[in-house]
Amino acid sequence: MAYAPLIEKRLPQFRRPHCGSVRIDETDIKVRGEWRYLYRAVDKHGNPVDVLLTANRDLDAAKRFFRKMLSSEPLLAPDRIGTDGAGTDPPAIAESRKAGLLPGTPIHSVTKHLQQGIESDHFRVKRPMPRVGGFRSFNTARRTIQGFEAMLWLRKGYGFAGAWTVREQNRLLAVCFGLPQANKA
Repeated sequence: MAYAPLIEKRLPQFRRPHCGSVRIDETDIKVRGEWRYLYRAVDKHGNPVDVLLTANRDLDAAKRFFRKMLSSEPLLAPDRIGTDGAGTDPPAIAESRKAGLLPGTPIHSVTKHLQQGIESDHFRVKRPMPRVGGFRSFNTARRTIQGFEAMLWLRKGYGFAGAWTVREQNRLLAVCFGLPQANKA
């Protein structure tokens, strides 16, 4: 998983903009026997937007996630944000507006039924994780989850239009890493 951070850093430049409506949720993961929190955002079609693993589930972690999600792609600031009612989300959204990361005032909706898409999507990330005892270190967990998310993004097409075959995935990775294309046919 040494390449996971590089893939996560280089893939967004090839991404099609999301639809403007984002669902945000957090789930828990065991690292060294302690619960850690994975913040995830997907658009309303289920396409991944961003992910962040944090040690705590508090206002600072929520602000850090919003900052990471919005600063990496400032032109893709959502106009609608759906959350599950966590008390840290409204202050984090307000802080992001004050910091200039959100250009307007997004509509913040707190609903359970809109969150079903992201809640059911958590299993795609959590399923391949170690079953017994979780991860051994926070850094390993972070890098492994980045790899899981990057592969999930590639499998889902990462918001690209048209056919999304294995050949197209290989071509994208070749462009990301400056590799010669294999099997040109």
